[in-house]
Amino acid sequence: MSLRPDTASRPTRWPGYAAAVWGFVFALPSFYWAMGGLTGASTTLAPALVELARERDTGFIAVLWATGALKALGGLLGLLLVRRRAWGRGMSRFLQLMAWGAAGLLVWHGAEFVGHGLLVQTHAIGIDPDLRTVSRWYTFLWGPWFVAGGVAFVLAARTHLNGVADRMDARTAGVVGGVGALVLSAISLIAGMG
Repeated sequence: MSLRPDTASRPTRWPGYAAAVWGFVFALPSFYWAMGGLTGASTTLAPALVELARERDTGFIAVLWATGALKALGGLLGLLLVRRRAWGRGMSRFLQLMAWGAAGLLVWHGAEFVGHGLLVQTHAIGIDPDLRTVSRWYTFLWGPWFVAGGVAFVLAARTHLNGVADRMDARTAGVVGGVGALVLSAISLIAGMG
């Protein structure tokens, strides 16, 4: 069985669509919680966050709306990465910067959830027994979901790069985005914010 000539030369688009779906789907819980929905939150989220949502804390609700918007922008970024030949040089660099930055943040954050959670699950570190159920959700749902999003953005960025005229500039922008995201994550971890 051979591929038709027109399908053999067509660019792979699924990684960009996967990143888009990931972003849009992941935005939904943030918007749901921002609008006051709490179904399932008490078993899947840290109790302090559930309490802030339950109290309708203005600052926390604003954070939920902002994170939902950022996740939706991630979905839009995935769609923009699909249309790689439609953009000029500056936009291609910007898309690479953003895609690798998103990938770095997501993989780091997800790996942090999984790593910490595995240490808790194996009793290498202790936590309040009331948090064990929530820890399992972070270990086996939220952490892997973040990593999956990061991988989707890595694949979308790499696929996008194949259609970029000036790959060196775009690749450099991607490195800056990825390294910048990791440095930002490390600083926030050291500062106790992440």
